[in-house]
Amino acid sequence: MSDEASLTAEEWAFWDRWMRAQRLLVREVDRVLQTEFGLSKPEFSILVQLRSAQGGVMRVVELADSLDWDKSRVAHMLTRMEKRGLVDRAGSSESGRRTGIALSRAGADLADSAIRTHGQTIRRVALDGLKGREKAAIENWSGRLIEELS
Repeated sequence: MSDEASLTAEEWAFWDRWMRAQRLLVREVDRVLQTEFGLSKPEFSILVQLRSAQGGVMRVVELADSLDWDKSRVAHMLTRMEKRGLVDRAGSSESGRRTGIALSRAGADLADSAIRTHGQTIRRVALDGLKGREKAAIENWSGRLIEELS
């Protein structure tokens, strides 16, 4: 390993602090979803995608693509969520396989409440504490990372 590739003690400290902040932020946001709505982060992600779907229906493969998940993971989550009454099959083929998925009325109501509270949580734990140009700096840095890594 060359010296140019190594991080300084200050850079390691920065990285460790940033990683800890992310973990704590994610933990708090996920905790609120779980305690107030009984939702895991993956379930919430599915509810959000279905809530914003054109016509309120998505094919399983479209849902998997939008979440960047394997189709089998989505299918497993949908089976669990269907048993809980959060989603409904929006059509099925002769083989009985799900061709589309939509939020049930209960799922749509839960999604609306959870999305609202999720936004409030993000504001409380992250956005309200930003000062001056911090938001713009984080936004610019994040945008560059996304461009470079996508």
